[in-house]
Amino acid sequence: MERNARHGVTTHGAIRGVGAAVIMLLLGVPAAAQSSKLKNIDLCNGVGVVSPDLQINGCTALIDSGAETPKTLAIAHNNRGNVLTKRSEYDRAIQDFDQSIKLNPSNAKPFNNRGMAYQKKGEHDRAIKDFDEAIKLDQNYVSAFVNRAETHRIKGEYGRAVRDFDEIIRLQPALVAAWNERCWVRAIAGELQSALADCNEALRLEPSSAATFDSRGLTYLKMGQWDAAIADYGSALRLRPNLASSLYGRGLAKRKKSDNTGGNADIAAAIAIEANIAGTFARYGVK
Repeated sequence: MERNARHGVTTHGAIRGVGAAVIMLLLGVPAAAQSSKLKNIDLCNGVGVVSPDLQINGCTALIDSGAETPKTLAIAHNNRGNVLTKRSEYDRAIQDFDQSIKLNPSNAKPFNNRGMAYQKKGEHDRAIKDFDEAIKLDQNYVSAFVNRAETHRIKGEYGRAVRDFDEIIRLQPALVAAWNERCWVRAIAGELQSALADCNEALRLEPSSAATFDSRGLTYLKMGQWDAAIADYGSALRLRPNLASSLYGRGLAKRKKSDNTGGNADIAAAIAIEANIAGTFARYGVK
């Protein structure tokens, strides 16, 4: 069970994602050519409801025109790479990000985006190297910190992940997802009091977050506070009834309280949703 599957979207859709860039239309272009170029710019920028194929076509037209500045070409390669990443065409995406970086090596976005493509390929060390470079170029680049934190978490480097979430919270202290994610990572790492404080702050900022109730449920479960864990998992399930991690965690807590019937029912429901849930919890130090 990846963290994204547990939450439904990556970090609540709040602090992750690729860095798109916007191509601007320059003056001095003949009217007919300007109209065609403007159409391709809008497509490449993803203006309006644009299909992935059309966005790729718009970027490709700009790249192949032979008439664009290096800056425009860098943005077009970056934007096309983003679409290819979303389509899971990671090698092609990386080639575009390579070109974007070659054309404009001072732009942090294609480093971050290439890192995401490497992360999705499972090449985590190369991903971290790119996130490092993106942050070196822009020390306030929240998405790069988030992506690096997630990659460290995948590698089991929880201390490094926590340090990245420290930076994210410093930059955006009201960002609920950051407090929740740091709670989750700390709970996995066994830093339970710190995890609890983070989840409490996340719930203060957003009292109806299923993901945070789930994170705090794990924290209480690892603390051995069965009733509190059951209550939080129940709150998460009222908001998201099919959240497998909350069903499984509540089932474990019920078993600890000798409610085997209720516990087994919750665990069976969780496994029906996510077959490998038991192995995931075992990796989190909970059996």
